[in-house]
Amino acid sequence: MKKTNENIILRTENLSIGYQQKKDAKIIASNINLEIEQGKLITVLGKNGIGKSTLLRTLSKVQKTISGDVFIHHKKLTVLSEKELSTQLSLVLTERLPESQLTVYELIALGRQPYTNWIDKLSTKDIEKVETAIHQTEIEHLKNNRFYELSDGQLQRVLIARALAQDTEIIILDEPTAHLDMHHTIKIFSLLKRLVAETNKTVIISSHEINLSIQLADEIILLTENTLHSGTPSELIASNAFDTLFPKGLVNFNKTLQQFVINKS
Repeated sequence: MKKTNENIILRTENLSIGYQQKKDAKIIASNINLEIEQGKLITVLGKNGIGKSTLLRTLSKVQKTISGDVFIHHKKLTVLSEKELSTQLSLVLTERLPESQLTVYELIALGRQPYTNWIDKLSTKDIEKVETAIHQTEIEHLKNNRFYELSDGQLQRVLIARALAQDTEIIILDEPTAHLDMHHTIKIFSLLKRLVAETNKTVIISSHEINLSIQLADEIILLTENTLHSGTPSELIASNAFDTLFPKGLVNFNKTLQQFVINKS
């Protein structure tokens, strides 16, 4: 389907990303021009250190742009207040949570902070949003547990529920399956795919799960040493974009199988 201005929820214009290194800017990637539609599951792929996390942190205003602009609903990210942004975009990073005695329910309820009053009292609507998020992520049985008692897979679902309770149109997750085994990785990918279909939210995740992304993502942003590719999995396969992801020899992309395979020859 051709993208229209009405469908585009987030876009970048001549964006350069990186970080300050003393007095100089270290540019990781430049001339990034993306158009991301509402109601899509987007995965950001690339090898370690290529800039996946930097891109997501820049899109969510955690990290400053080196140059260029990010727009949400055609409004520059730089002019959005923190409160405005927190009602449009929610973020799940890989950093460990600080120690506390919070229950799962209380942790998810923190997602309602952009909407609560000055004493953080939950309204009826806030409670409904929290309960809905718990139901959507299928963690009713965990809501009274302390969050530090959870497994990595359970905690990831709780953090997704917190983002859902925040009720933003865009949810960004940095490597949500980094510490999970294959079984729980597939469950998280499947959960995100289902949530996109049910809620029409836009979910953007960074990942190393290339084969899963090809099967489940609506679109892929692929970062390589020399360029950035974006499009549907079938478009990137057709353009041979995945051939540039790894050095030739050990692993090759099989277009027929639509996945990477070990080269045994």
